[in-house]
Amino acid sequence: MENLNLKKFFLYLLIASVACSALLGIGVVLLGNFGETESKILLTTLTVTMTSIVGLACGAYLETKRGEALPVCGIVLAIISAILWTIFIWGGTGNGESFVKFAFSTTLLATACSHISLLSIARLEKKFRWSLYAAVVSDWSLATILLWIIWLEPPSDSGLIARLIGILSILIAALTIITPIFHKLSTQPPDTAEIDAEITRLRARIEELEKQRVMVSNDEK
Repeated sequence: MENLNLKKFFLYLLIASVACSALLGIGVVLLGNFGETESKILLTTLTVTMTSIVGLACGAYLETKRGEALPVCGIVLAIISAILWTIFIWGGTGNGESFVKFAFSTTLLATACSHISLLSIARLEKKFRWSLYAAVVSDWSLATILLWIIWLEPPSDSGLIARLIGILSILIAALTIITPIFHKLSTQPPDTAEIDAEITRLRARIEELEKQRVMVSNDEK
């Protein structure tokens, strides 16, 4: 239930942030006023939206019980990133260059964790697992290159770096498409751990429904 509540939390957070952005947009259209404060509110809601998406992806993988370190790191990094960007948005540029670099770095790492977590949900036969391994290598390779660019600032005329980024980006996009297809093509039955996890979730759900039934019965009396 803890993982389920975690997913619900990020889902509600996503709904709230999207609703806030929509209300702000409607207000701008009706009133015709979009000042600095409104811009900061919009950027903050967009930050919350991105954090919610990352949290949902990591929470979905965490719920499978097939890995905890990666999705937990992704959630923690996403929250840190959201806090840093919120401080930057409302505090201005006086936070310093290192602050912005650190914010970009946490966002990049959180995104990599969430993408790998999302692909890791797929249950793949042995002949298809190479796609997941390739995605992990591609994600972390791209993240490493981008972190190197953020912190060390190599010469901008380096064509090799641009080509590597382009190649890795294409590979990641392709693997993101084919991994779910391989999941559909796989006929591997669930393992014992997955069956036990599903039984635990169902038992918890049954207990919750029984409690709700007792409460409804008491209200009717």
